[in-house]
Amino acid sequence: MQRYLCIHGHFYQPPRENPWLEAVEVQDSAHPYHDWNERITAECYAPNAASRILDGEGRIERIVNNYAQISFNFGPTLLAWLEEKKPEVYRSILEGDELSRARYSGHGSALAQPYNHLIMPLANERDRRTQLVWGLADFEHRFGRKAEGAWLPETAVDLETLELLAAADLRFTILSPTQAARVRPPGGEWRTFEGEDLIDPTLPYKLVLPSGREIALFFYDGQIAKGVAYQKLLDSGERFVARLLEGFPADDSPRLVNVATDGETYGHHHRFGEMALSYALQKLSSGEAAQLTNYGEFLERFPPDHEVEIKENTAWSCAHGLGRWQTDCGCHTGGDERWNQQWRQPLRDAFDWLRDRLAPLFETAGGELFTDPWVARDDYISVLLDRSPESVEAFLAGQSARRLEGEERVRALKLLEMQRHAMLMYTSCGWFFNDLSGIETVQVLQYAGRALQLAEDLFDGSLREELLVRLDAAKSNLAEAGSGRDLFRRFVEPAAVDLPKLAAHYAVASLFEDFPPRTSIYCYAVDRLSYQTFTAGRARLAMGRAELISEITGESARLAFGVLHFGDQNLTAGVGNHWSDEEFAAFVEATGRTFESGDVAEVVRQLDAQFAESRHSLKSLFRDEQRRVLDVTLASTLQEVEADSRRLYGAHAPLMRFLHELKVPVPRPLLAAAGLNPPGPRRPATSRSP
Repeated sequence: MQRYLCIHGHFYQPPRENPWLEAVEVQDSAHPYHDWNERITAECYAPNAASRILDGEGRIERIVNNYAQISFNFGPTLLAWLEEKKPEVYRSILEGDELSRARYSGHGSALAQPYNHLIMPLANERDRRTQLVWGLADFEHRFGRKAEGAWLPETAVDLETLELLAAADLRFTILSPTQAARVRPPGGEWRTFEGEDLIDPTLPYKLVLPSGREIALFFYDGQIAKGVAYQKLLDSGERFVARLLEGFPADDSPRLVNVATDGETYGHHHRFGEMALSYALQKLSSGEAAQLTNYGEFLERFPPDHEVEIKENTAWSCAHGLGRWQTDCGCHTGGDERWNQQWRQPLRDAFDWLRDRLAPLFETAGGELFTDPWVARDDYISVLLDRSPESVEAFLAGQSARRLEGEERVRALKLLEMQRHAMLMYTSCGWFFNDLSGIETVQVLQYAGRALQLAEDLFDGSLREELLVRLDAAKSNLAEAGSGRDLFRRFVEPAAVDLPKLAAHYAVASLFEDFPPRTSIYCYAVDRLSYQTFTAGRARLAMGRAELISEITGESARLAFGVLHFGDQNLTAGVGNHWSDEEFAAFVEATGRTFESGDVAEVVRQLDAQFAESRHSLKSLFRDEQRRVLDVTLASTLQEVEADSRRLYGAHAPLMRFLHELKVPVPRPLLAAAGLNPPGPRRPATSRSP
């Protein structure tokens, strides 16, 4: 049997974490799930870990782990999220690679990926190198072995990127058939590909790089991939198998039909697509029609003898080279045909400007702390994989000629975090979709905002206004969204967190949650030093002091707070640090007496006067806690509304039935009252107005 099959799934979601909290906050567009990671895990990543194969009667015959038989890659930032939030799915993915090694002659099916899915040919040399170093280290940490091959984000490729892969001892990558420029067989002449003339995707190829190194390239079958992604080929497992087998030419030489698509195709983009995949894998597992394999095993058995050259600066999802991530090239995801993507270039230009302004600042300041700041950045992946105090200490000890303590330690970590976010802001999804105001683009703006904030903490002067001027050149298609400057002001600056804002969150949340003396709030630790509450009717007053510590940079502060809740959404809070312990204790005692005497207005004046530099409201809560508090607040309000509605409905139900019998429209207020009551025999059968 000389016929081999390999199906590759590129499983990836952009990092979605709030850059200041290192956690994914609620995303309403993913409803009914908390966020898009949760939704796609439920629809794709988890089903592929336990996919059902049905018998002829529709009963479950087997449950299989699809990851054990296909080739796949997972984005490192997605794996980090899965490890924390969905550990059972995470373990199944790792187990899939382990099982594939047993199945495919010791070759694991998992491939590595540059860390946060930036477009490698558009990145500068330092960022490319760090992205690959981080991606390979992350892979080895998780899968317990070195990667044989790597998936390039969007298959975006140039020779410099392939040189980096080869220098890292990676044996192969996967490209679209449209990315091959020309090919020649052993001892033959070069053949150039133009237009619809594409490379034969059933053979492996070798590329001889300018350095003299070689790397193997696999070109996936574009027609079958298109059928899987867009032509409902997954509606039938039988059709899927038949179409895969049609990809073999009519000769007896070793051939590999290989298909690469977004992994989310199997279950998220196509419901039950994972079942079509597992059915196809089962039908093919007998080896009668073709033998399942992965790229590493096929490469070992059949080293390439055909030589290939690539079309540089191309990708699988853009017909215009790399335009999708920098120009208004015409590639988009549908929507209003009047829209344009002229915002892409100004956005990239603004980020390039920020990156290039931060790099020399990092190099100079980092040179005072690290033996080599750029080597330290490459090695910082060890901290991202393990942020325990022991791991951080070991990293700093290995990167500095002296022991870093106190402010120097904080400064060193802030410098590296600044660089991390300066790379995260290039995550490819920020440019992929239709408009500047999309959640993916707002996300990369937030990463730029975090890098900017860290720079402002570390260095004199500010780059903010210059960055905003550049972002102003990027215009949304939506008049109400405005420009990049407007989006930065509206979505980035309010999301930014510092220790006073964290203290305000803690103060407000403490009225609705009983915190222990030491608690964690996202990536911060809070040690309660003092805390006292007072109650008068529905009003509550809380005052205290706490020490707040960033678990990312080690930055800390002791802050005092006071919060007054009148009921519902009416709340005022303040944060400050200008008292001694004795002075603050006296203030708490005096303000508490005033509150208990019933003079709430005076308490408000005292809080305003003492915390004038930092005032807050219920809006200061982080989004998930804000939703939780609002749910608690709304619960009693909704109970009152529903009780009033029931009384109104009970009093006027006969009239509504009479109106209905006469074909007279029921007034909207009465319809609203009826709509808030459960259906029953006495409910009028009216149609609601839109």
